[in-house]
Amino acid sequence: MFFLLFTTAAHAQEVDLELVLLADASGSITQAEIDFQRESTATAITDPAVLAAIGNTLTGSVAVTYVEWAANQATVVDWTIIDGPEAAEAFAVALLGPPRLATGRNAIGDALLAGKREIESNDIQSLRQVIDFSGDSAGNFSGAGIEDARDEIVAAGIVINGLPILDEGPGDPLLQEYEARIIGGPGAFAIPALG
Repeated sequence: MFFLLFTTAAHAQEVDLELVLLADASGSITQAEIDFQRESTATAITDPAVLAAIGNTLTGSVAVTYVEWAANQATVVDWTIIDGPEAAEAFAVALLGPPRLATGRNAIGDALLAGKREIESNDIQSLRQVIDFSGDSAGNFSGAGIEDARDEIVAAGIVINGLPILDEGPGDPLLQEYEARIIGGPGAFAIPALG
């Protein structure tokens, strides 16, 4: 029995980073914006500079999943090990095909906790665990509280970065709300997207 446990543990995939991409698909996000978020991610993950950076990590690989969130959360692309151009291209192709999968109003706390569960329930070992959270509002209409969810995730050693979508332009206070209420953990950051 010890041998079986040892061999099972030895098969766990080891990567430098586990990354959950939590993308806003709530009612305020149009289909064009859903497409833009997916296309931007597909472009980024296949970019030669990104692939070079991944190749220069300790393990030469990262694990990525793409999850849309609104009132519910739905996995668009399951965990994929990105260790070169072929894997990145396969992830990009899988991301661009499915229809919109999440609907309704914001449940930000629940979405963040879903990201934590994604990391904790896979069979991947990593040096770092990160949730990248995008959205165009900090409104939370149901489910867990934002700050409570953030604190639970950060206490588990997971970093939350933010991509606030500033629909109102550079003066939009959403960036400050993300910095105060959503991001957390060592080195956490929020980078605004205009529109």
